[in-house]
Amino acid sequence: MGTTKTTILAVDDEPAIHRFLRPYLEAEGYAVIEAATGREALTLASSHDPEVILLDLGLPDLDGVQVLSALPPWSRASVIVLSARGQERDKVSALDAGASDYLTKPFSLAELAARIRALLRRRTAPETPSDPVLRFGGLSIDLAGHVVSLDGADIHLTPTEFKLLSFLARHAGKVVTHGQLLREVWGKHSLEQEHYVRIHVHKLRQKIEHDPARPRHLHTETGVGYRFKE
Repeated sequence: MGTTKTTILAVDDEPAIHRFLRPYLEAEGYAVIEAATGREALTLASSHDPEVILLDLGLPDLDGVQVLSALPPWSRASVIVLSARGQERDKVSALDAGASDYLTKPFSLAELAARIRALLRRRTAPETPSDPVLRFGGLSIDLAGHVVSLDGADIHLTPTEFKLLSFLARHAGKVVTHGQLLREVWGKHSLEQEHYVRIHVHKLRQKIEHDPARPRHLHTETGVGYRFKE
């Protein structure tokens, strides 16, 4: 019995991009469907229910952020934005609208494949207890006990530091914006206080990274937010 292939919907109005993406993705074992407009993308998202959508923002009929907002609520798709728009505000808008990741054109096919694999790993991970212990190499985060350890030694975190770390770790591999972190950790009243996040991430790196200057886990996405790498 053959296994069902993961379906990827590639949305771009440039035929050259489709010629670039399709052979590589099919060689990686994915089933690829294509759309050249936002409306066509929404139709295919509804009819084929793809696991991953690769979405350009500059479509001829709808903006990519509009497509994100209009995806059916039952859609299981994780969205990676592939766009020539490299401005921070464009990245933040797409991520806040529900995108899981963002790559600026031109991009490496190998990096795109790695981002897709990371998204699919999170989708297929087994269900965890409501308060699991997250483990990333020598780093362990006990969500129920509020205990963090590195290489077997407990690390003292403040309540805010623990909340920030646990939120990033629960979204490992995904870019999380400053706004998302501020809402989750400090509340809506703190949305203008981005320095809160920078200060606490700096403190976390001093505590959980073997080399804070070259962090293994807490990576900065410049002007956008942070990504916890597994």
